[in-house]
Amino acid sequence: MNARWQTFFPPAQWLAGYQSKWLAPDLLAGFTLAAYAIPVSLAYAALAGLPPQMGLYCYLVGGWGYVLFGSSRHLAIGPTSAISLVFGVTVAHMAGGDPDRLLSLAALATVLTAGLFLLAWLLRLSVIVNFISESILTGFKAGAALSIVITQLPKLFGVPGGGADFFSRLVLIIRQLGDANLAVLAVGMVAVILLMLGDKWFPGRPVALGVVIISLVAVPLLALSEHGVGVVGPLPAGLPSFDLAHLGLHGLDVDTWRQLASLAFACFLLSYIESISAARTFALKYRYEVDARQELLGLGAANLLAGLFQGYPSAGGLSQSAVNEKAGARTPLALVFASVTLGLVLLFLTGWFRNLPNTVLAAVVLVAVLGLIDVRELRHLFRVSRLDFAAATVALVGVLLLGILNGVIFAVVASLVMVLHRTSSPHVAFLGRIPGANRYSDVARHPDNEPVPGVLIFRVEAPLLYFNVDHVQQTVLERVRRQPEGLHVVICDLSNTPYLDVAGTRMLARLYDELKTMGLELLVVEAHATERDILRAEGLDKLVGPIHRETSLTDALADLKKADPLKTT
Repeated sequence: MNARWQTFFPPAQWLAGYQSKWLAPDLLAGFTLAAYAIPVSLAYAALAGLPPQMGLYCYLVGGWGYVLFGSSRHLAIGPTSAISLVFGVTVAHMAGGDPDRLLSLAALATVLTAGLFLLAWLLRLSVIVNFISESILTGFKAGAALSIVITQLPKLFGVPGGGADFFSRLVLIIRQLGDANLAVLAVGMVAVILLMLGDKWFPGRPVALGVVIISLVAVPLLALSEHGVGVVGPLPAGLPSFDLAHLGLHGLDVDTWRQLASLAFACFLLSYIESISAARTFALKYRYEVDARQELLGLGAANLLAGLFQGYPSAGGLSQSAVNEKAGARTPLALVFASVTLGLVLLFLTGWFRNLPNTVLAAVVLVAVLGLIDVRELRHLFRVSRLDFAAATVALVGVLLLGILNGVIFAVVASLVMVLHRTSSPHVAFLGRIPGANRYSDVARHPDNEPVPGVLIFRVEAPLLYFNVDHVQQTVLERVRRQPEGLHVVICDLSNTPYLDVAGTRMLARLYDELKTMGLELLVVEAHATERDILRAEGLDKLVGPIHRETSLTDALADLKKADPLKTT
């Protein structure tokens, strides 16, 4: 019982073993994370179409929720580029220009996202992450990055932009390039260059904060505002307040609730997939366990606090988590120190950021999302597996055509379709004896394998399920019809079939009947324990003979030769 309680409340584990020598690294990591979070969260909030301080609120309160219930030692909770863009293209449209309604919808969507995390935790749905293949995720990230880039280019060039989707925005930007504000472009490009050089020369350091400070000095010194360089303006000082009234539950029609539910689902998927991927990356590096189900609870708590304290959906992004880890974080206490640092900034230092150029925030976003476009991985997929490359391409194009919100759902569907495609047409290997050995492998891959006279051996290299059994049966029968004269026995090797359902068992019974009409015998060998139970329950052993664990493929062939040598010659 004590162990279960500690699993539910991870601080009971890591605080019990906390060492005093970890305090300084955690403190430094917390300060570094806060320094990184200030410019990035302001930029992401602007990308989401929300007041800049809301990005800071996500780091301020979200970290506390994760510290209490999350299982990773290095994950840092805050807004991410993909979630921010989802908000920017969804909530702003739903608000219709009403700032109060915008804040209300943002808070409500965040609380709904937290509710989905809690529901997934209760239903033990942490396995959902396994349905999103890495190939799909690679394409989705690249599509999301391109979508984000196209929304930030107008700020970088000082043009109005516009458009409802990626391609219309791209066309408008190209048309408006002649009206670009050179001062805005110069400031933005200098920021981009400094950020990229800083990331290369000072990895893991709060380079973005240094660029922001430089721009804050440059705006009044060079009178950049007089040249059309727009600035963030004053940020409200003080900490966010807890107020259930701002959720705005009244006056929402069915269509609004539907859009909010879709938005929350998209944010839930984005947050969980990105967070669990980042958490597992650091857990593997430092050799500790991350509880996928507990992460649902930790992220749910983080988003609940964000929704109740004027934030918006957050995740354990890889970039901020990498900053936290490289700065020396040993435990989640670093998030507490980051939150305290940000609290002091909100109380006393918000006035410093009134002259922060919007083009610098755009530069921060652009540089941050460039890492999402993994060209090397796409090239690798193209070389290694055209199917995986096609899946990545479909996800990328889906995001560009449908937008990130629908692109998230599209990516999930594409992942499931890819899984079904692979399992609906599984490879059926026809086996031959490996020369000089008493083992058998696929003749198609190894043409020098020796066929067994009078016997056709097949092995299905996938589960046998209701949606692929017809393919397997047809493939085997077609091969049987092409076999030369003298075939007597067909052997089904189930050693590579981890599971079969009732439909799979009944397909084998139909195959037995078909082969019997041809004068052929069917044997089944190497079935796993649960498979044997199903096969016996369906009465297949009464047709093909005993099905038990002792008989291997080699044994079956030896028994055949002993019982009737003519069948194997």
